[in-house]
Amino acid sequence: MIYIYNDFGGTHTTSLAAAYHLKQIPADHKLTKEEILAVPYFNQLKTSDMGKIIFHGIDEDGNSVYTVGRGSSKHMIPALKNLSSLLQEKYDGSEKIIFSNTSPTVPFAMTIGGLLSRRLHIDFLGVPLLVIGAKQCYQDIVRLVNHTKEMAKKTNKRVQVLRNKSFK
Repeated sequence: MIYIYNDFGGTHTTSLAAAYHLKQIPADHKLTKEEILAVPYFNQLKTSDMGKIIFHGIDEDGNSVYTVGRGSSKHMIPALKNLSSLLQEKYDGSEKIIFSNTSPTVPFAMTIGGLLSRRLHIDFLGVPLLVIGAKQCYQDIVRLVNHTKEMAKKTNKRVQVLRNKSFK
């Protein structure tokens, strides 16, 4: 199975979701600032990285975990779903691909922090807001990851898009 967590920038909630999914960070407590900033790719990607599918690792069940920032495009995930389906049909692929939207977990502090840090390069304001946001939403992200894994086991579809309306 292939998991692809996605949101606008692909560097905050997606990176945290991948890290929780891979058990690189504990799911049972609020992370410290140091733990948050040590998460691979957290607040490290640039606008030019949007659309790049980034490999994060293999989970305990042998499944690949990726992230992608889709920017403001409403067409990127449908296009990736279509391409995934086409490639599976053409090459007789049997591995499920699960796209999971982490956007519903993004708190306001993370939105502002991401804008300040990634777009405006004002890290001294943005990074503390990102840390506050990560601490606010960790339970939502853990629930989203668990939901994603459950839905992946239940679906018969080879390519599944989870829009994940709310996890609050």
